[in-house]
Amino acid sequence: MPDQTEIGGQSTAPVVTVTGGRAVVRLNRPREHNRLEPADLAVLRETFDRVDADPSVRVVVVTGTGKSFSSGFHIGALADSLAGKGAAEENRDAFERMVDRLEALRAPTIAALNGSVYGGATDLALACDFRLGVEGMRLLMPAARLGIVYYASGIRRYVNRLGVAAAKKLFLTAQPIDAVEMLRIGYLDEVVPADDLMSRAEALAATLAANAPLAVAGLKRAINEAAAGALDLDALGTVRAHCAASADHAEAVRAWTEKRAPVFAGR
Repeated sequence: MPDQTEIGGQSTAPVVTVTGGRAVVRLNRPREHNRLEPADLAVLRETFDRVDADPSVRVVVVTGTGKSFSSGFHIGALADSLAGKGAAEENRDAFERMVDRLEALRAPTIAALNGSVYGGATDLALACDFRLGVEGMRLLMPAARLGIVYYASGIRRYVNRLGVAAAKKLFLTAQPIDAVEMLRIGYLDEVVPADDLMSRAEALAATLAANAPLAVAGLKRAINEAAAGALDLDALGTVRAHCAASADHAEAVRAWTEKRAPVFAGR
């Protein structure tokens, strides 16, 4: 694995912390605006696998260290990957697979964008279920300026989440947009002062975590499949039956009758 330390020995690998049912994944290379290196992709995929396998995790928050969320994938590594040079050839689709893995997570995900977002990091955030941004941030998708055509699932996410017109504007002009425009086109769900970002993310996480985990996971998967035009009706029927027979559903009915908040166990 390539070196992931800066001068002075400070780790630059993404950091994950799990507390009270919340997993926070933090990009950790602030000197390079949280640029993603090839080694980070493997770390993030492994992190997402671990989080997905932990039933205690009910919400995942993805954020960055410093003033930027992420400047995207390292341009030099991207060029090598697209050209199929050396070891990069076998990892040509590593970024796409990492982002797709994030999108497929069982638990709902929140991108807490602590600053501007560029290139592949714009798709990393789009793969999350919710996106909170900060005042003064910008977004830039420079694919056309770099002379590259984006990967399939990234184009799908742009079109599905933002619409054809917004996707064409961002990809074909390669011009930045500000937080106000990001909110208008639906890239951001909310724009908040930088000092309020994590408290707002925590409040949203608490709302999501308070709902029945089995139902949340089933609904999330079905909505994502429907958006991609690939809703699996048989799988949906199975999930609906499983949730209807679950202890959580029984708890919800009791709580409704008793006029109290339900306490879900995820089973």
